Amino acid sequence: MTVAIALVAAMLLGVGFVLQQRAAGEAPKAFFLRLALFAELLRQRRWLAGLAIMIMGQLASAYSVSHIDLSLAEPLLSTNLLFALALAVPLSGQRLRAIELAGAVILLGGVAALSVARIATAPAASFASPAGWLAAAVIAGIAAAFLQAGRLCSGQARATFTGVAAGLVFGISDALTRQTVQILDNHGLGALLRTWPGYSVVGAGLVGLWLMESAFNASELRASLPAISAAEPAAGIVLGVVVFGDAIRTSPTMIAVQIIGIIALVLGVVLVARASVLSDLRRKSTEALHRGGHPGTADWIATHSVTMAHTLRHRDSQDGKAPKVTKPAATKTSSHGPSGV
Repeated sequence: MTVAIALVAAMLLGVGFVLQQRAAGEAPKAFFLRLALFAELLRQRRWLAGLAIMIMGQLASAYSVSHIDLSLAEPLLSTNLLFALALAVPLSGQRLRAIELAGAVILLGGVAALSVARIATAPAASFASPAGWLAAAVIAGIAAAFLQAGRLCSGQARATFTGVAAGLVFGISDALTRQTVQILDNHGLGALLRTWPGYSVVGAGLVGLWLMESAFNASELRASLPAISAAEPAAGIVLGVVVFGDAIRTSPTMIAVQIIGIIALVLGVVLVARASVLSDLRRKSTEALHRGGHPGTADWIATHSVTMAHTLRHRDSQDGKAPKVTKPAATKTSSHGPSGV
């Protein structure tokens, strides 16, 4: 049942990501990492719809990460990329290629491999432990390094580096969510309001959202979504093992399965997210913007402008008049150059 909820969360996240990126991609590039980006997006119904769907997905994922190991929950949630691909197909009007379908199969195989290799255990530690703080600090430092790299780049490189930073922060948020739900289940809402994890998960979620929207704004979806989808489970798995004591089978066979699963997960994410249907979303969105939100507006204006010009020339020829052509005013010159100099 919990696995099914995780897959529903992945579906909602994938749909929310596509809708948000289509809106963020239309915002001015000067809004990268600026709060003005949120002010712009809050006026767009498409982005608000995508945000609402993503929040529902986050609530479902919060239940998932609190009831199964992060080592399993994170790979399952990373399948949001498959649902994003499914939505992108009708929006872009393109068909899936064989390599993209192969990427989907590889991704699902990686998720299955990591699921087989895990052992469900009760949490052995929390973020109050030194190991928890150290692991989170290291991941946050890596995220800051990728963010700085994104600031120094532009285009797809900026979107990729910023997407990695967003994914790492979301991984920390997932781990904090797990502890928050544990406090809520064991001690109630009053205890949650008196402790720091609940407030920390809100803060981490907002930072992750800010970075994600900036990554969406920087370039097309295929440059940012694979980075987010790969970095988030990586951070979540590390924190699940180091902080919460998630057990991983260590027999030679299971270690090999885990290695293959991780490689398949990363490779599948890259292959699916680099699909042409994801890159074509940005072009479709730009065309819609230039048409003023109506598919035929631009074509109608262009056609009727030409028709009007021909009509005017025909009328002038019937009146015995040549079409008037406005010539630019001649610039007076002297031996010293243009007048006034």
